[in-house]
Amino acid sequence: MTDLPPLPPQPAGTPWPTKAWPLGDAPKSAKLAALLDHAFSDPDELEETHAVVIVQGGRLLLERYGKGMSAADTFPSWSMAKSITQALVGLLVKDGKLDIHAPAAVPEWQQAGDPRQAITLDLLLRMSSGLAFMEEYVADNPSDVIPMLFGTGKDDVAHYAADKPLAHAPGAFWSYSSGTSNIVARIAGRAAGGDFETFMRTRLFEPLGMLSPQPKFDTAGTFIGSSFCFCTAQDFARFGLLYMRGGQWDGREILPASWVDYARTPTWQQPTDSLRYGAHWWIDMVGPGTFSANGYEGQFTILVPELDLILVRHGSTPATKTENLRHWLTAVVDSFRD
Repeated sequence: MTDLPPLPPQPAGTPWPTKAWPLGDAPKSAKLAALLDHAFSDPDELEETHAVVIVQGGRLLLERYGKGMSAADTFPSWSMAKSITQALVGLLVKDGKLDIHAPAAVPEWQQAGDPRQAITLDLLLRMSSGLAFMEEYVADNPSDVIPMLFGTGKDDVAHYAADKPLAHAPGAFWSYSSGTSNIVARIAGRAAGGDFETFMRTRLFEPLGMLSPQPKFDTAGTFIGSSFCFCTAQDFARFGLLYMRGGQWDGREILPASWVDYARTPTWQQPTDSLRYGAHWWIDMVGPGTFSANGYEGQFTILVPELDLILVRHGSTPATKTENLRHWLTAVVDSFRD
């Protein structure tokens, strides 16, 4: 982990946004202004942009919302929930209730001789379990994620995913899988004991001043940690600030020491994979050293340690325009380097 760029501390004299965001001066950048205008007015490029929040140095510099939307609105996390799930695991590691390097406590894998017993929580967090799972979002194509979330598996999402056989030896193949995240979420919920939603609020959300989160659970009581935690854009920025500050918040250690570094340490992937992954966080998406929580159709919480910059974007951008969006996000970040 020694090659990771350092995470910046909260600047002296800057209040933590537990109650409200301290405000900073909006940058006087013609390039940034043009990029924002473009995002909210040109549907041919990105389709719909619903919210943009930019935080630098722990201060809210600007926020902008789509027509009929405001700072009070909650937005879908989609797969940004995976990064929230990683934080919840970190809390339980800190409590001594989970060991990420031990075999994962998954009931479906306990029969004698089951090769899935070699899967650790670390391998699940790194999307390297080897489990068969087809992450496909087009309804006409073979998919596991669509029936898991909306069809035969929706009442027990973790069981749906855990019941899959191995397609590869554990640790030998990287494959992004929402099913994996729901297995992790069930493990975390059982390790926490009692009411997992109360645990989420009292241990993670409320200490940060995140009052808007709306996590969703299936019929079996599992947090659908792959996909469903609605929040305001400002609250996603608060979550990003926790990670930008290395898991510390206003003098208090929320996450274990090095847990954020664990999240942003690269996982081995096939050479053909175009975007690098850590542990339930993506890395280097808008430049070396950056890391991000990414969600379907263009939900992003992007951290740029070099600039102490957090960029939150919500919208509805189809997969065909993903590269357009990535170029736009990179250009926004680069406007702070100019």
